[in-house]
Amino acid sequence: MRACIAAVVTACLVFPAVAEEDVTVSYYIAERGEPKYQEGFEHWGYVNPDAPRTGSATYGARGTFDNFNRFALRGTTPASIESYLFDSLMVGNSDEVGVYYGLIAEQVEYPASNDWIIFHLNPAATFQDGSPIEASDVAFTFNLLMTDGVPQFRTIYDGVTVEVLDAQRVRFDLPAPSKSNLVGLAGLPVFPEHDFADRDFAEPFENVPLGSGAYTISEYEMGQYVVYERIEDYWAINHPTQLGLLNIERERVDYYLDDTVLLEAFKKGEYDYRTESSARKWATQYTGTNFDAGYIVKESIPHEVPTGMQGFVFNIQRPVFEDRRVRMAINQLFDFEWANDNLLYGYYSRTHSYFQNTEYMATGLPQGQELAILEEFRGQIPDEVFTEPYTNVQTDGSGNIRPQLRQALTLLREAGYESRDGQMVNVETSEPLSFELLLYRPDNERIAIPFKENLAKAGINMTIRTVDTTQYVNRLRERDFDMVSRSFFGYAYPNDNLQIQWGSGYLDSSYNMVGTQDPVIDALIQGVVDNQQDDELLLAYGRALDRVLLWRYYAVPQWHNSEYWVSYWHKFGRPDRIPRYSLGSSSWWYDAQAAQTLPERNGR
Repeated sequence: MRACIAAVVTACLVFPAVAEEDVTVSYYIAERGEPKYQEGFEHWGYVNPDAPRTGSATYGARGTFDNFNRFALRGTTPASIESYLFDSLMVGNSDEVGVYYGLIAEQVEYPASNDWIIFHLNPAATFQDGSPIEASDVAFTFNLLMTDGVPQFRTIYDGVTVEVLDAQRVRFDLPAPSKSNLVGLAGLPVFPEHDFADRDFAEPFENVPLGSGAYTISEYEMGQYVVYERIEDYWAINHPTQLGLLNIERERVDYYLDDTVLLEAFKKGEYDYRTESSARKWATQYTGTNFDAGYIVKESIPHEVPTGMQGFVFNIQRPVFEDRRVRMAINQLFDFEWANDNLLYGYYSRTHSYFQNTEYMATGLPQGQELAILEEFRGQIPDEVFTEPYTNVQTDGSGNIRPQLRQALTLLREAGYESRDGQMVNVETSEPLSFELLLYRPDNERIAIPFKENLAKAGINMTIRTVDTTQYVNRLRERDFDMVSRSFFGYAYPNDNLQIQWGSGYLDSSYNMVGTQDPVIDALIQGVVDNQQDDELLLAYGRALDRVLLWRYYAVPQWHNSEYWVSYWHKFGRPDRIPRYSLGSSSWWYDAQAAQTLPERNGR
């Protein structure tokens, strides 16, 4: 239930620490904009500072785990282990995007040139064993992540050096100015050197590490359940960034291998809280005597959170998907309107942007600064970028896709395919047009099967393979897939995280699912990175990037939902409002009075 939130902002006290250089000293740092919370704030605006801090809650998760090292390159960790066990130098909140406020580091210092940063640590900050968190631990953590952490960390911070100035101050120097990287360092978790020094950080941990956060794992059965228990003397329990959070004293996560069993266990009372993403389940399965009696609450909570793009994602490193016309043809054969009416209960809207629900969505034809940016790449990007507004394929919802099928066949012929005995084959190689859709949730098969049937009408053979979570993650890491059904991060504004998802330098990262190595996309993302402080240019670069990504047809867009679907046993209290950018379940608390009205459920 705890949310792992990241954020960033600026505007502070400015002191000329060095005669030649303006240096900002502040309680927060931001990539752009002004902070919502002023210095000396007491708590976030979406929490109840008087919420009781007691009680227990049980959650359910699908899958398994075999590792307590979130940063290992293999193995699967329990849900949310990083946010439970480790605090970061600075923290964000769910009312803002891109803003970090002091926690372990109570103050930050950096120059206008954005090429170094000093974190001033809070002398009260301690690890879970009571030992002080010092600058040497911060430096140790950074160096450990650089040598043995995930590859994308090393790529982002390549050339960055760290220096311990004294016990409470640590300095990072960048090889080139980057406000984004300064902000990223603010989110650095902190590991205790005296516990981690003798561990092989590149490998899975078989026992629970010492943390710097509010919770530790007090009990577990590997692969079956974990119990997160709040540290009795957690140093920041009443810190402004933590007040009104950390309300549940003991949180257990039980693991299930099957989605159907997972939902039935909730309805029987095996666990307490659940968010739903399946329209079918939400419409048909959240019923029964416990709902009728009011023991289980079912709520649809509206939101306007940026949703990003969810879709069937092509791995363009596979030869079968190298040609854009093939990807366009496959797009023609996904009948969203029929699926929404017949399988999704009409709950969803079609997604048509990588920045869905933000002002950065590309609409109409490019104009002004966006057009000027795109003109630089004319001839390197699809001509349609300049002549046609991007629109998704739309059907009449009847299931008859003859017009779309004709268009798909035309595109395939242009791409060098022809139909032989009902099968689409490459004219030059005689290779059939065949690929695999990799899934990890059996529930997704009901959407994939009609898609498969429509593809078959064009002679395209799509096989569906559903694997367990561990296999799925491993295959993503090894880029051993043709197509997956996945979501791209949703951002309130474009930022340098786009490099991880789309940058040529991140081909070996599981975040770059598409496998793009495109100089145009790299250049547009660099424009985003370079113009974080210029609202007009950021808007232009964001829309230009969105438009190019859409016309490249890297995914078959699916849908989005503008509500949170949440159901829980009536034992929780929650604040009057939810935050802007999340459900805010980390601010809920155990309501002892309500819990007493519930029937006994497996000892709870």
